[in-house]
Amino acid sequence: MRPTAKFSISFGLVTIPVAAYNATDTSASVSFVRIHTADGGRVRNQPVCSLEGTEVSPDEIGRGYRPHDADVVVPLSDEDLDALPLPTAKTLTILAFVAGGDIDPLQMGKGYYLATDSPAAAKPYVLLREAMERHERVGLGKIALHGRETLAMIRPMGDALVMQVLLWPHQIRPMDGVLPEREVEVHPNEVAAAETLMDSFGELSEEDLHDHYREALEELVSAKLAHREPEFDTGEEQPSGGQVMDLMAALQDSVRAAKRSRGEDEGDEGRAAAKRPAKKAAAKTSTASGTKAGAKSGTKTASGAATRSAAKKSATEKTAAKTTAKKKTASRGSRRAG
Repeated sequence: MRPTAKFSISFGLVTIPVAAYNATDTSASVSFVRIHTADGGRVRNQPVCSLEGTEVSPDEIGRGYRPHDADVVVPLSDEDLDALPLPTAKTLTILAFVAGGDIDPLQMGKGYYLATDSPAAAKPYVLLREAMERHERVGLGKIALHGRETLAMIRPMGDALVMQVLLWPHQIRPMDGVLPEREVEVHPNEVAAAETLMDSFGELSEEDLHDHYREALEELVSAKLAHREPEFDTGEEQPSGGQVMDLMAALQDSVRAAKRSRGEDEGDEGRAAAKRPAKKAAAKTSTASGTKAGAKSGTKTASGAATRSAAKKSATEKTAAKTTAKKKTASRGSRRAG
């Protein structure tokens, strides 16, 4: 592996010559080429001069800079750039040591492994790495790479030092129009359910870090070359992307799905589900018993009311009969006296 740049880390009065190596390999990612759909021919980007309209060879291509307030391009040679008074051109000067969590992940760019570039650099290299590791800090500084000055973060990683290129704060766009338009209220039980779902995911596996898309694409290309149907390993069925109407139900279902995907024992949930019908049956029995008891009690009440009504009616009829008899006797007595 060849270094992409060589410079020195300035740590106070200590200077550490280092060589930077690319820590990432983007060539392994999926990439496409442009083709002419009519015949499959490659469509290439040809460097053409905008004034002459002719193709330009690589050795005739240089650098130019367009000022923001002018519609002109100023040519710049390598000598012009080398003459710039940049202390960061060959040295990464550490400006501060901060906690790693203070760095916004949006600022993080390309990573480089840093190796010592001379035998004398070994001890200060290890000293800086050990000090940052024990103090739980990362170093922030500025360095000029590929003709541009950029922020950089130095951090320990195992037995090595790693440099991460950082974007400038003004390169992070504001989040206007990103947040929800209306205020959303989240209940504590919903947060607790979401935390339970997060815990149910478990540890990250090696299979999760596999590029399945690239494998599927290579199988598709192989199938086309062999004039056959591609054979894809579909794996588990992907959940539908429908709108979630019941958030709590969706969270609970997600927890159960996560447990099933890891093959965890669902006996406890099965036993809990078995208890729920039993409780419902007991509740139904209790309700039915209460209904029967109420019905029986109601029957007794109605029977007593009917008995009292009948007795009252009988007493009224007897009183009326006695009054009628007295009137008849009085009437007979009046006729006799006359």
